[in-house]
Amino acid sequence: MSGKAEPQGTMRLLVDFGPLVVFFATYKLAGAGLHAVLVATGAFMAAILISTLAALISFRKITPMLWLSTILIVSFGAITLYLRDPRFIQMKPTIYYLLLAGFLFVGLWRRKPLLRWLFGPVFPGLSDEGWLKLSRNWGLFFIVLAIANEILRASVDFDTWLTLKVWGVTLVSFLFAAANMPMLLRHGLDPEKKDSVMTETPVE
Repeated sequence: MSGKAEPQGTMRLLVDFGPLVVFFATYKLAGAGLHAVLVATGAFMAAILISTLAALISFRKITPMLWLSTILIVSFGAITLYLRDPRFIQMKPTIYYLLLAGFLFVGLWRRKPLLRWLFGPVFPGLSDEGWLKLSRNWGLFFIVLAIANEILRASVDFDTWLTLKVWGVTLVSFLFAAANMPMLLRHGLDPEKKDSVMTETPVE
């Protein structure tokens, strides 16, 4: 059975960032404290499952990053709800970033641009060298994000952590993606389609 094209633009943003926005909004609406964290975590889990199901029904294809994010959110969310401990849902981004970084650096060691497998056909014309450099850049960026998440998790309250996670990390990720564009264009990226890849920021 042939699948439809992967979601792009607005639809891609809804699939990738919608659950995170639901997490943030539910926490704010639920008040504060442990009760709000648990309610928001439950909403986060439901939102990522709905997002994954919607992507599967609409496009008959789910990106590896969405699969990984869904598994981690549901797993760490369930532990958070069972133990009533917010630290576990806060640990999820660190595990996610480190797994992606490890995956990319294994690919670099084998001279295989595994980021191409994660992203799919969204960088038309990009050479193998360009993919390898992009994999290296994102791998290093993920390590920085993992370290930053652990520092924030240990030093600020949940409200501040969540705000920085949703808005700060998202903004930094888009800026990082934009900063890579000159390198991508030097390595064969089709400039006519560069706007379509600006949403490819694998951060969750």
